[in-house]
Amino acid sequence: MTPEELAAVGLRLDVDGAVATITLDRPEVRNAQTPAMWLALAAIGDSLPDEVGVVVVAGEGDTFSAGLDRAMLDPANAGEGSVLGLLALDDAAASARIEEFQRGFTWLRDPRFVSIAKVRGYAIGAGFQLALSCDLRVVADDAKFSMKESALGLVPDLTGTKPLVEHVGYARALEICATARVVAAEEAVRIGLVTSCVPAAELDAAVADLAAALVAPMPGVVSETKTLLQGAADRDLDEQRRLEREAQVRRFRAVAAALA
Repeated sequence: MTPEELAAVGLRLDVDGAVATITLDRPEVRNAQTPAMWLALAAIGDSLPDEVGVVVVAGEGDTFSAGLDRAMLDPANAGEGSVLGLLALDDAAASARIEEFQRGFTWLRDPRFVSIAKVRGYAIGAGFQLALSCDLRVVADDAKFSMKESALGLVPDLTGTKPLVEHVGYARALEICATARVVAAEEAVRIGLVTSCVPAAELDAAVADLAAALVAPMPGVVSETKTLLQGAADRDLDEQRRLEREAQVRRFRAVAAALA
């Protein structure tokens, strides 16, 4: 997508060598999200240059994302591009449409790169799920997370439930989702929801340092490591050992080729 097309849905993409930064750029509505934005995020994932090794997701201004744009729930905006437009579809078609929206989140798990959510201020609903879609979450000390869907009579459906359970466990995830309460930065660190928390003034530098460290190793190392770790908890030891051996053989050959 062109910069103009991305701007039309409230996104900005900047690629600097091996680091791509996606910014939700609707500060006037606290970076609230729309279906058009989700489809554009998926398109970004499909078109990133191969040399990108880190993807940073951020929000313009002092809020990461206030979640779904409430205008998308207004009956006056019930066209094809709105959430309420789903009501005009049968169940199978509505589910298929939501799957298209989910692609704007799932691509951030791709082993080709490491994704980092840079969170300051509120990450609500879809904003919380976007942060959860990233491999790492580096947050300012003013960050606040909330899964607000239950307050609207809905469930989280933008791929956030699985990583939330993986990070904080079933009971805590259920309590966070069902009550729609706010999880502040200090608690988020304590329960394993975020990777690190820094003073707000240091957030940009902390994420830049982390991105630099992630792109420093020889090409292929981080993606192989991410692939090994993804799903490791669901594999038995023998299967994980086999995958480690196979990955290491590939790395030995790559290192030897580089030294030749």
